[in-house]
Amino acid sequence: QVQLVESGGGLVEPGESLRLSCAASARIFTINTRAWYRQAPGKERGLVAAMTGDGHTRYADSVKGRFTISRDSTGTTMYLQMNSLKPDDTAVYWCNYKTILREYWGQGTQVTVSS
Repeated sequence: QVQLVESGGGLVEPGESLRLSCAASARIFTINTRAWYRQAPGKERGLVAAMTGDGHTRYADSVKGRFTISRDSTGTTMYLQMNSLKPDDTAVYWCNYKTILREYWGQGTQVTVSS
């Protein structure tokens, strides 16, 4: 059973940066998309960033120009580089892999942006 382990969350002040990592315990074949989701207090879960199998990326309007999704050369780890963080970015962040057969989810990591 493939497991996704997230790391890199924490407490930062507005304007600072964080990089989230999501490491898979085994190689995942036939990946359609890699993505990051988040859920802020009192809000519904939403898509933050996604990368298709051919490398095309898309972002929520609220994070465009500040966040970057990427993967390592092996395809077993994905990242979310978060720059110029704002208090509204405070949320639990989950990584997600989608294949033609199923989805895989990380267990979430807390990001708190506060002065």
